[in-house]
Amino acid sequence: MAHTRKIAIGLGDPAGIGPEIALKAALDERVTRVARPLLVGDKGAVERHARASGLAPKLVAFKSASEVDWSRDGVLMIDLDQFRAEPLELGKVKAAHGRAAVDAARVAIEAALAGEVDAVVAAPQTERAIKEAGISFDGYPSFVARVTGTPVEDVFLMHCFDDKRIVHVSLHVSLARAISLVTEARVLKAVRAAHDTLTRLGISSPRLCCSGLNPHAGEEGMFGQEEIEIIEPALEAARHAGIRIDGPFGADTMFHREGYDAFVVMFHDQGHIASKLMARNRIAGLAIGTPVLFSSVAHGSGLDIAGQNKASAEAMVEAVARLVGAAEKRKAA
Repeated sequence: MAHTRKIAIGLGDPAGIGPEIALKAALDERVTRVARPLLVGDKGAVERHARASGLAPKLVAFKSASEVDWSRDGVLMIDLDQFRAEPLELGKVKAAHGRAAVDAARVAIEAALAGEVDAVVAAPQTERAIKEAGISFDGYPSFVARVTGTPVEDVFLMHCFDDKRIVHVSLHVSLARAISLVTEARVLKAVRAAHDTLTRLGISSPRLCCSGLNPHAGEEGMFGQEEIEIIEPALEAARHAGIRIDGPFGADTMFHREGYDAFVVMFHDQGHIASKLMARNRIAGLAIGTPVLFSSVAHGSGLDIAGQNKASAEAMVEAVARLVGAAEKRKAA
């Protein structure tokens, strides 16, 4: 069977549901029909989650992406052999688990940079475990930026589900910091990144919708001046550059508007609350603005249900599908 795209899947936190949903996605016909998955992480962790899920996959392990024999049958993986020094403890927050998640994502991204794979999906990590490992981490988009040498301020998160796409001007920062990041230059960068990504995905003339920062988008200055002084000038600059964008609108009603290819929001909760209400546990998070096609799942590491065969792989399947579509468009360009 011919597989059109090679997708590396970082296992995320091995003490959570990451290996379980990564393996389930790698075995899912919706994935194998369009892509050849390559798991990246600890083989022993995958085997442990497989047993707990009643699965018995044929795992074919390699030491690096350059050594992978894509003609082999079975579930291919890069085995990072991460638990020689101490055992994996499901459901626990440990520095070793945080390092494992970060290392798996890094190796997968580096494989994409080297052209060994077409795109990368990362399973959920546990930020507390990464912090215990002493690693600076504030989300996958900025991590991808650092690994690829892309300025962090040029990378944004796009939530994707059904026909909806939501781009965030800021992400994992305090609300005070998020407000300070609402500048004309950054809003314009987010709008441009959204437009360019949609064009790359094959939408010839994307139509965008943008939120305000304040309640009711400031209500003509009654609830704040940011819309008048910052957001509207950024949108006008985008229009002068040929980008079709409307707004700013109140974030509480904006998502009811029809006919838009993507929505741009100012901070984390404006986008995340809407997407998680509309598409719980089946959202793909696409990092846009980097040279690597990278997606993650928009749910947590599920430490409380790790090793219980309770995790759904729907968001992981969705993430792979989104990346395969993007890779196809990039290849054709």
